[in-house]
Amino acid sequence: MPRVLLAFLSFLVLHAQIARADWFEDVKENATDEQLLQLLYQMPKGGDLHHHMSGSGFAEWWLELGVAAEERGYKYYTKVKLNNCRDYGWQGFDTTPYHLMFQTIVEAKWKALSECEQGEYLPLAELNERQKQGFMSAIVLDKPYEGREEFFEAHWQRLGDLTGDPHLRGDLIARQFQAFADEGLIYVEPMVTAFGYQQPDGTPIAPNDVAELFRERLKQKDIVDTGLTYRFQQAILRFTPSAEEALKFAYEFVSKNEPYVAVNMVGREDDDKGYPLRFLPTLREMRLAHNNVRLSIHAGEVDEPNSHVRDTVLLGAERIGHGLNLITDPDTMRLFRHGPYMIEINLISNLLLQYYDDYSQHPFPEYLRTGIPVALSTDDRGMWDSTMTDEFFVAVKEFNLSWTEVKRLSENSLKYAFVDAETRDRLLATYRSRIEKFESRMARKGLSGLSDKPALKRGFICRQYEICAP
Repeated sequence: MPRVLLAFLSFLVLHAQIARADWFEDVKENATDEQLLQLLYQMPKGGDLHHHMSGSGFAEWWLELGVAAEERGYKYYTKVKLNNCRDYGWQGFDTTPYHLMFQTIVEAKWKALSECEQGEYLPLAELNERQKQGFMSAIVLDKPYEGREEFFEAHWQRLGDLTGDPHLRGDLIARQFQAFADEGLIYVEPMVTAFGYQQPDGTPIAPNDVAELFRERLKQKDIVDTGLTYRFQQAILRFTPSAEEALKFAYEFVSKNEPYVAVNMVGREDDDKGYPLRFLPTLREMRLAHNNVRLSIHAGEVDEPNSHVRDTVLLGAERIGHGLNLITDPDTMRLFRHGPYMIEINLISNLLLQYYDDYSQHPFPEYLRTGIPVALSTDDRGMWDSTMTDEFFVAVKEFNLSWTEVKRLSENSLKYAFVDAETRDRLLATYRSRIEKFESRMARKGLSGLSDKPALKRGFICRQYEICAP
């Protein structure tokens, strides 16, 4: 090929790439916040590698599914008033406080209460409108004075026995998958525990039986039709006295149960009992026996500087959840540049749990722009009342992302997914094909290239940016 023609073709390719990038700069400069949200909602996306399934269920889903569970024998009651039936505040070690409103229990537990305490509860199906709103608000961080303590010490306790119904959890997975597919995702890797489930009468259900129930649910049409590729993680609470035994059991379970592929260690990192190096001997023991279990661990989600991210890499983690205080450890930051480790970024979670007062303090842009692999994820989006689109909106709005950076975030979510190489290549090819068509249309038509499909506007985006549903 003549050099002149080759140079001309190279010029055309470069010009096309610049034009495609320019359209996004025009949008950021001229679009309203609502138009930007609309664009990001319709934008093809990669995956979500870090979200807890129970924390990701929207409040109205929990209410609807809790009522519907009665058809399967699970009847739920929630606390709507206090009759002062006790003269002390706590039921005992590691239990839900008596005074906590909207804690939800299964009928078998309700029947075991005194008559006085039974009178504090109503069946979910019998709540009036005010009580329904109270129930839903009680599991969302929707008040300015709520934060970390409310989330860690009240939300999960209020969900209570709802989280122990494997059929309800299967239906929650279906709703979550449908919602993610509507936002343009093609891959999800939720933390879906298989431990702690019970029959309506309180009889425990073995984790292997729960996994089989999930596998059957995943074959149903409503999930298959989403087209999502998925893998599951099994999480363990890191600060409990028996966490080492739970970790061993989790490894054994994941090694034998598809679609589980990874173990994750979760829980408050400001509880020193869960410090990373506590688990080094156990993990080395597990790697002697298991060759098919991946590892992603929460680390650095604390206010203080420490070496926990570095220690977590020593544990064998391939991905780090949050990684906020990595910024305080320069040597480990250098280690993270250009891989092989990735940080799962949760912008909305970090703000609402008060790790930062505002986004100007967040290390995300420093990581992104110094070559540390990062991807956006939603963490407990049901409890924030937010979406993956909201995460991208925050990133673009607060950190002036370029179109190249937006695409890199989605590509990273697929490159670092816990899948085999063939699946990874397929997912990347699918994403690249979809995003190329999208950016080509937007470069030609601008905002008029968007469809009429309205963006989902949840509570967070309304409260934080005043982009509200009618």
